[in-house]
Amino acid sequence: MKIIHTADIHLNSKMESSLSSLSAKERKKELLLTFSRMIDYANKNGVEAIIIAGDLFDTESINKSTKDFVLDTIVKNKNITFLYLCGNHEKTAFVDSIDTLPANLLTFGNDWTHHPLKNNIVVSGINITRENHKSLYTSLDLSPTDTNIVVMHGQVSKYFSKDSHEIVNISELKNKNIDYLALGHLHSYQEDILENNTKYCYSGCLEGRGFDECGTHGFVLIDIDDKHIETSFIPFAKRTLHEITVDISSSSTTHDVDHLIKESLSSIPTLDLIKINLVGNISEDAHIDYDLILSALNELYYFVKLVNKTRLNINIDSYKNDVSIKGEFVRQVLSSNLPESEKEQIIITGLKALGGESDL
Repeated sequence: MKIIHTADIHLNSKMESSLSSLSAKERKKELLLTFSRMIDYANKNGVEAIIIAGDLFDTESINKSTKDFVLDTIVKNKNITFLYLCGNHEKTAFVDSIDTLPANLLTFGNDWTHHPLKNNIVVSGINITRENHKSLYTSLDLSPTDTNIVVMHGQVSKYFSKDSHEIVNISELKNKNIDYLALGHLHSYQEDILENNTKYCYSGCLEGRGFDECGTHGFVLIDIDDKHIETSFIPFAKRTLHEITVDISSSSTTHDVDHLIKESLSSIPTLDLIKINLVGNISEDAHIDYDLILSALNELYYFVKLVNKTRLNINIDSYKNDVSIKGEFVRQVLSSNLPESEKEQIIITGLKALGGESDL
């Protein structure tokens, strides 16, 4: 039997704040369409169940059109069983908004709920709460003759803490006859060993939404044959977010910087989103038009964010006696009562501004 493990889709998310309102709206739609494409993948590849390990939606306030789209998609795919665990973002809002759950939408509550599938495969899950976060481990009772998949949403830890209602305590899950632990909460794919040959796994999110979610995203495909479990990560995002650093110390012109950046981007698809951190020490005589570079890049790529972290190589002493606005500015700052640790940075920032430059 083939099962998809996904989580942290965060439908209706505000997406990357740096995007234009039009692009942010488009990305929200793409997130919904990637969810739909995953179900198409399931149909084409003989997947019979999809586990959603929490945070299908981004907040408890769920847009009606999004809710209706998701519900309609589930109803129209009766051949697939959807096993949905609430996350810490949407909580129970989606389930509570449905008068009658479709027969192929199975949910989990604040006590262990066990959903038997075919071939003695059982999917068990529970919402971790302040009330049950310690007792839930002793109340888990699984048959060793079943193939047991356990679904939880939270941060893996080996210890209890004051915030244990947000923790999955893997130490307490050993010797429980678990064959695969499907987790949600972390937004990048991660897997490790719970015990023996049993994996615990975060599927990560389907699409990166901001530059704190760079890299490859997708879902986990589980293939079960007589208690033997094979898993594989399936990259599936429409767009990938990248963060790169480019040292432009050797550059003195706009063309120099543009060339270095494009060399660094040569392997990145044009439909992706990119954050470029420019670093290095730049001569104060350099003439670099960062706005022009950014405009050119945004014509080539879906979205580019340029962050200027460079420093000017400035000899402050050379301005002390300079008869100019820059010289007067430097003298005023040096004679001020500002802390010495701040004077250099203020002078550098001011000289950049007086030279017609500004940070992006």
